[in-house]
Amino acid sequence: MIPIWFFASRRVNRSLRTKQVPMLAFGTAFTFVIMMFNIPAPGGTTGHAVGGSILAISLGPWAATIGITVALAIQALLFGDGGITALGANCFNMAFILPLAGYCTYKAISYKADISSPRRWIAAGIAGYVSINAAAFLTGFELGIQPILHQTPSGQPLYAPYPLSITIPAMAIEHLALFGVIEAIITGLVISYLQKTAPSMLTPSLPIKVPAPLQSINQQRMEGLKKLWIILATLVILTPVGLLAEGSAWGEWSPEELKVLIGYIPEGLRSLSSLWGGILGDYQVPGWKEPMGSYLGYIASAVIGVMITASMFLVLRRVGSSKVDRS
Repeated sequence: MIPIWFFASRRVNRSLRTKQVPMLAFGTAFTFVIMMFNIPAPGGTTGHAVGGSILAISLGPWAATIGITVALAIQALLFGDGGITALGANCFNMAFILPLAGYCTYKAISYKADISSPRRWIAAGIAGYVSINAAAFLTGFELGIQPILHQTPSGQPLYAPYPLSITIPAMAIEHLALFGVIEAIITGLVISYLQKTAPSMLTPSLPIKVPAPLQSINQQRMEGLKKLWIILATLVILTPVGLLAEGSAWGEWSPEELKVLIGYIPEGLRSLSSLWGGILGDYQVPGWKEPMGSYLGYIASAVIGVMITASMFLVLRRVGSSKVDRS
């Protein structure tokens, strides 16, 4: 991911206008929050939406790469979610492949469509579906090759224990049938909402012109962002719903869960599992008692995550506005 991050930062530095930074702040915070909503899947596992195609469609795939990377890094470092040793792989799948696949799909389907055309939000929904399934397939592939690449002298897997014949179908089926549909609905709804309330927020990545005065366009963007932040605040309050889904996401088991599934704990996983648990591990505040403490801790974690992500990009905007605004 290092060369990808370098390339993305160069592209964003050249193309992202300071007036677009608030949208990047919102999109990153939205991605962080939406991934806290765990959804139950058949077989006792869970999963979540990502929302990466929304960022890619509104700001371009490279801005989405930066935004989703920030969200994933905060998850791993502050909350111990995803793991720091898997951060590069998670970013490759969700912060690079996912937004790039979504952006290309959207552009291909919505080519030359008017800003108000239904083809825009339909293309966005399809882009969300394609993108999350592309990321899921790669995740399954990466998990499936680990038993081949990393073994003990006796042939026992050091990390992920299942072969490709299991990992790819397991990841593909649940995303094709469930999580991809949810991602498509969320992406289509958000883009449809922006089409109706603030179409100028979509124009930075679209080759069209909005026939309105500049002042009116800026006011429209501000009003659209205010409404989006209100929606996000509502989602933050509702994040404890994500605690209702029992079980871990496929491939994200704890060592103890793996021991129940396969009868042993892989040595490599055992040695790395306690490397870093996060300051607020599992989105919980130490000392807050169950069950209300879990719900309040989840909300508090969402608030902290949103504040950190938003603050980072708003500081970036202030720094950028002190220079010549390319817009």
